[in-house]
Amino acid sequence: MRKLTSCKKYFNFDLSFKLVVGACALISIFTTFAIIYILGSESLLFFKEVSVSNFLFGTRWEPLLSPQHFGVLPLIAGTFLIVLGSAVIAIPCGLITAIYLSEYAGKKTRNFIKPILEILAGIPTVVYGYFALTMITPVLKNIFPDIEVFNALSGAIVVGIMIFPMISSLCDDALNSLPRSLKEGAYAMGATSFEVIFSILIPSALNRIISSFILAISRAIGETMAVVLAAGATPKLTLNFLESIQTMTSYIVQVSLGDTPADGIEYKTCFAVGALLFIITLVMNIIGRKVSKRFHKGIN
Repeated sequence: MRKLTSCKKYFNFDLSFKLVVGACALISIFTTFAIIYILGSESLLFFKEVSVSNFLFGTRWEPLLSPQHFGVLPLIAGTFLIVLGSAVIAIPCGLITAIYLSEYAGKKTRNFIKPILEILAGIPTVVYGYFALTMITPVLKNIFPDIEVFNALSGAIVVGIMIFPMISSLCDDALNSLPRSLKEGAYAMGATSFEVIFSILIPSALNRIISSFILAISRAIGETMAVVLAAGATPKLTLNFLESIQTMTSYIVQVSLGDTPADGIEYKTCFAVGALLFIITLVMNIIGRKVSKRFHKGIN
């Protein structure tokens, strides 16, 4: 005790803890601004040679071929094909799974399913890509004979499987965080199980449920390896899920392989695409926060 007391005289634990926490916060802020600076500075060099209008509204993306075209719309279309398809699969399945786990599953069943979902969330994305290429695509080939080997539908399905555990786990936590008095009061009033879930529990947890959707969609936008292996690398302005497409992240991977000269405009395109991807993700998160706040105010 005397040694501990004398140590406290010369070492302030509270102050040290505050300094460590503050340093960690400063590191995260510095990292964010460093990323913004790198993307912004390199993108400005790109836009000195290519106009912003041609970049944002052009319909052909061929920066590595001659003649060069720098219209990013094919990459945006490919990215949102993957996001839309994966969201259609993952959001309803994840929410239904969360409802089952929180309201219907027994303790043993819950203890069995929950770790499996966590294992799915921890599988490397490249494994999901090979799974799509060797398992999902052959099944789709039997259903759609004209489908290409690399296609947007296979990529959307595998990304949907990837973000499904995140949605189900976060929605399950949101539903379990609600006070039991909500359910007990509703059942005491004679409400059915369906009415309790969809009229009381989900509206009460809607703020966190929507946040889980936005987080999962943001991950789908930034997904790389699974999409590269499943959907291919063909920049194409199309809404056909059966065709090969290329997303913004998969193009960045293609340029970063080392075959492109570092000082050329071809290399600078990856920074411009990365900056656009950063802006899209930022806007989605801002919209998600505003929507969740509005739902939260409406419920209160």
